[in-house]
Formats: sequence, structure tokens, C-alpha cells
Amino acid sequence: MALASMTDPGRDIAAVGDLYQSLLKLWNGRDPAGFASLFQPGGSMVGFDGSPVEGMSAIATHLAEVFGTHATAAYVGKIREVRALGSGVALLRAVAGMVPPGQLRLNPAVNTVQTLVARRAGEAWRIELFQSTPAAFHGRPEAVAALTEELEQDLAAR
Repeated sequence: MALASMTDPGRDIAAVGDLYQSLLKLWNGRDPAGFASLFQPGGSMVGFDGSPVEGMSAIATHLAEVFGTHATAAYVGKIREVRALGSGVALLRAVAGMVPPGQLRLNPAVNTVQTLVARRAGEAWRIELFQSTPAAFHGRPEAVAALTEELEQDLAAR
């Protein structure tokens, strides 16, 4: 992963990657307030179903409702790229699968491609935008199978 034009590229790559991993951990822990705390105050997210949510408070409220009404699956994510978009702004691209509650394997029907835009606020990185798009790969079942296998290998290695 390359991250040019950062104050300390190695540290910034790790920090943005850690931010993403923290996001997944907080989702998996069903912690709406913790999840929302990783965003800039005016940050945005677009959920798997396309729901846009604007601002930390609205993200926390939205996720409290989701977690309160759904048995959500746990994410298993894999970072594909982290790169600078400018001074103190980075783009992270990842893929993720989801393990349904009570299961040990991924559900290929809900694989996702994720995008995170982060901005440094002092020494910390915060999320400006997080988007999760279904990786349906319409008409290409081999692509779904390949992504699922890749993520299953990561899951088994944990």
C-alpha cells in the first residue's frame, strides 16, 4: 500500500488501516456510539442498503436502530489500498465478507466493497465518508466465489 504526501507515510498508512479495523471491530461489537465516534462531526456513511446517514449523532442513532432490530453479521475485512488524496486526507479501499450470527462461514450474498475517506484531525484520523457497496458481481459468479474464498482464507488465518 502506498501513501504519498503524508507527514509520516508509514505511520499514516498504519493509522488509516487501524481506523478501518476499529470501525469493523465496533460494528462487530454492535457499538453504535463507538462506531460513530470514529467519524468527523459532519462525517457521512452510506450503508449496505444504500441508506445515507449524515453526522456522528445521526450515525449513532441509525446504528442503534439497526442493532436493536436486526441480528447483524460480523465483518471480516481486507484492505486493498490506502493512498493520499492530499495533505492529511486519505482513501482506503477494502473488501469485506460477513459471518451471520451463529455461523462460522461467510455468506457470499453479502460480500461488500468498502470505501473510507479519512482526514487527519491533529494526530488522529477520523472518517469523512464510509460506504459499503454490495459485491454482487452480476453475471459473474466466479468473481463472487473468488472473493469469498479469499476472505474465507483470511477468516481461517485469524
